[in-house]
Amino acid sequence: MTVKVQREDFDPGREIEALSAGNPKVGGVCSFVGLVRDMNDVAGQMSDVGALTLEHYPGMTERQLEEIEAEAHRRWPLEASLIVHRYGRMTPGERIVLVATASPHREAAFEACHFLIDWLKTKAPFWKVEETGAGAERWVEARDSDDAAAARWAEKG
Repeated sequence: MTVKVQREDFDPGREIEALSAGNPKVGGVCSFVGLVRDMNDVAGQMSDVGALTLEHYPGMTERQLEEIEAEAHRRWPLEASLIVHRYGRMTPGERIVLVATASPHREAAFEACHFLIDWLKTKAPFWKVEETGAGAERWVEARDSDDAAAARWAEKG
């Protein structure tokens, strides 16, 4: 299990390669890379995004991500997992997050990866501020759709 919270960008290929290197038990690796979008739906209206800034509390954030990752390991037979989450100011197209899971079987890798990103969206202590194309700032609010996605895993827990 590995959690990295960092300001700098990451290389998904290099991170995924390291995840399963030297472990012949791994039969499947699943990954998700989240990127900054240039648009966001705010109260039913599409709005330009010029940049996104993520803030967090060092120490607390890592502990929460480790707990989320440990829950995935309790639920699925994983050989390895990885969460890389950036903070700071990012512009559209930049990578924000990488979640990767490695398991002897693909289904466990897929489900655990999906679980991790759903729970990260709702349980990870990050706060987001968007800069609009016009230069204004707004806090990004939680979405009901993210809560619903996370809730389905609580039912399967």
